[in-house]
Amino acid sequence: MTSKSGTIFLSGLIAGTLDILAAFFFYALLFQKTTPIKILQSIASGIFKKEAYSGGAQMALYGLLLHYFIAFIFAAFYFTIYPYFSSLKKNTLLSGIFYGIFVWIAMNLVVLPVVFPVLPEKHLDFPLILSILILIFCIGIPIAFITRKHYSLQK
Repeated sequence: MTSKSGTIFLSGLIAGTLDILAAFFFYALLFQKTTPIKILQSIASGIFKKEAYSGGAQMALYGLLLHYFIAFIFAAFYFTIYPYFSSLKKNTLLSGIFYGIFVWIAMNLVVLPVVFPVLPEKHLDFPLILSILILIFCIGIPIAFITRKHYSLQK
């Protein structure tokens, strides 16, 4: 992938897909806490609030589109900052791990509290650790490796 927009699109698409599939696998299939439709409606509720839960498949689609939009933003951000931080180039795996943690912090300590002023209190427990690990392995690491590949082809 040699174009900037193509690289951002690919990394956002892969990261977004891995992330949503992990959410479906763990929270809907393995733990049976919810359903894939409810997960997507929860994402849509960031914009549509309570209406998202009564909107059926249409709201689930909006949630999926919003999910990918957010993934593309994180992919574009990493792609943009990559050339300016030599530390990102030294160890791609470590950079991906730290970027996944950064994404978790940005989403859980900035974005979600702004969108949803009343959130449940967070505790250092298995669900919290799992949510961080999902973002590390599904968002941070794929974006870091795809971005590195792009820049290494530019030399």
